[in-house]
Amino acid sequence: MASTQDKAAKRSKLLIPLLAVALGFLLGSIVVIITGKNPLLMFNAILQGLSGLNLATGSFNPRHIGELVIQAMPIILTGLCVGFAFRTGLFNIGAEGQLMMGSLAATAVALTVKAPVFVHVPLVLVAGMAAGAAWGAIPGYLKARFNVHEVVVTIMLNYTALHVNNWTILNVFGSVDRVKTAEFPVTALLKDPWLANLTNGSRLNWGFVPVIMAVLAFWFILEKTTFGYGLRAVGFNKDAAKYAGMKVDRNIVMSMVIAGAFAGLAGAIITTGTFSFGRALPAAEGYGFDGIAVALVGMTQAPGILLAGLLFGVLKSAGPLMQSAGIPREIGGIIQASIVMFVAMKLGLERIVDLLRGKRADKLASAAGESAGEAGV
Repeated sequence: MASTQDKAAKRSKLLIPLLAVALGFLLGSIVVIITGKNPLLMFNAILQGLSGLNLATGSFNPRHIGELVIQAMPIILTGLCVGFAFRTGLFNIGAEGQLMMGSLAATAVALTVKAPVFVHVPLVLVAGMAAGAAWGAIPGYLKARFNVHEVVVTIMLNYTALHVNNWTILNVFGSVDRVKTAEFPVTALLKDPWLANLTNGSRLNWGFVPVIMAVLAFWFILEKTTFGYGLRAVGFNKDAAKYAGMKVDRNIVMSMVIAGAFAGLAGAIITTGTFSFGRALPAAEGYGFDGIAVALVGMTQAPGILLAGLLFGVLKSAGPLMQSAGIPREIGGIIQASIVMFVAMKLGLERIVDLLRGKRADKLASAAGESAGEAGV
């Protein structure tokens, strides 16, 4: 009986995000129809952004696949950041700030360290992770020591990170155009001409390798280690975990440290992969808030976050393709917001699914009764 209930719960957990995605695309299609456009053009653009294949012309361009990966990598990592904290009972809205600090640390190491590529690149990535982890440790410590709510602290630290990043880029690294630093040396970059040529000039870089490793690390830590079990136990019930002898305060800090490391890695990959210089930012770029959506749609599970990140990545990369087909590129944002809204309506969707299953079961029972009655006659 318990096994049957577990299977039903797993099916429901998988069905809800799939249903939310389907409803999001349905709502997006309705909006496209209202604008007087054909929704098939939207789906063709999305398919092209996903696979590089244009059904309208029969052409194939691998560049779109490379751009999809570029768009997806940082939001997968910020999704892991938010998801890890959420699995351990914390709501980390500070992925944006942790990403900025990771980017700043990567910039510092890229510009100041001279080393061969097989040493320089790992140093850049580790520096980004360390800076993101340190920035995440601040709200973790305040939560553990003084019970200060992490949502308030992480929101404030997002703005702090933005101004620290901009001041450092402009005043320490000597930006000449008030926008970016000098170009990084080749030894610090994740870019590779071979990958660019393979995908017809896209910005694809080796950043996807640490992203895959991060997804595996997320899964392994939370699902396969006693340390991860302790972190999740604190999230489930802090008092019970403390009664069981677990180090609750340490686990709270460590949860935010690990979460921050994921976002810091995203900052390092953006800085040395997508770009090749440090940047002063006029405002937050939204990676952290996209990460919240990705974590929710992925149900805070490693495979789900990976797939949700790819979905949101293709919606972003397909924006210019939609625009060239006459579809407003904002449709992608509408679909994303709709998917998140439907995921937030999880209980309502579960109720609808249960009602539909109940009606189906009643019909089957009725049909079985009629068949039995006819057989008796």
